[in-house]
Amino acid sequence: MTVLDQREYVVHQQLTLVNEGPGQPEKQNIWVALIRDFPPYQKVRSMEISPKDYRLVVDEYSNHYAEFDFSMQPVATTQTITIDYRVDVYELGYDLSGCQGQLPDDFIQPELHIESANPQIAALARELSRGNSTVCQQTRAFYDYTGDKLNYNFNGENWGAQAALGPMGADCTEYSDLIVALSRAQRIPARYFEGLLYLDKETGAIAQTEHAWADAYMPGIGWVAMDPTLGRPLVNRDTYFAHYTPDHIIVTMGANPSVLRGSSYWTHLYWPGNITKIRVEAGKWEINLVQK
Repeated sequence: MTVLDQREYVVHQQLTLVNEGPGQPEKQNIWVALIRDFPPYQKVRSMEISPKDYRLVVDEYSNHYAEFDFSMQPVATTQTITIDYRVDVYELGYDLSGCQGQLPDDFIQPELHIESANPQIAALARELSRGNSTVCQQTRAFYDYTGDKLNYNFNGENWGAQAALGPMGADCTEYSDLIVALSRAQRIPARYFEGLLYLDKETGAIAQTEHAWADAYMPGIGWVAMDPTLGRPLVNRDTYFAHYTPDHIIVTMGANPSVLRGSSYWTHLYWPGNITKIRVEAGKWEINLVQK
């Protein structure tokens, strides 16, 4: 792995909780996923969180969250959370010529949305691996399959790897689910990421600011990044395999982190819901590239 370049970003996130009444929530908590250091992909230079009264929570993937307690929020009031970051993101290139050696036993199990034990997915992984002798070649075959065979259709949900093989189409979550599931079906460690994509005129047509991608473990090399959604067009295929472009900012790892309870980026719980209504306004992420 070689560091080719780096970019610095200023990232702003804001969430507002509005109590529309008629009562007060006896208990109310919101968990917001935090951008963190994730070598070799990124390093957080600074992070400012408001309000400062929060609890740091770490989940099974080592994702970090700020947990806020807004119990007894008065009627017709708002609570606003703001988080500001400065983040360095690295452009990485990989030499896959020495793709030999042992694989670790981590990140090879099936999980929700990553149905690597599903017979259809297992059979497809075996079929695509046939004739490809190295892990790097097998993973590239999985990557090319997603680009060639899946129909892109933004759905705003995560339907999982098996659903990606159906007729309803797939977006970045299912593209990433499938390549992770195919890899794990062959006992190749693979990881799923959700985060932010710094959009430009080239990528904006086929991805949202909130985005998902993957990496896989190559023997003799380590974790190797890929973005099967942006690599869908043939002209982009090599750009997003074994090349980490510095427009990706990781927020969480894992297709279904326990703290998020099936959500992405943040989750909110309050009760009793029969006496009040709390509306969460999640503003669009603001991402600015720091010019050098």
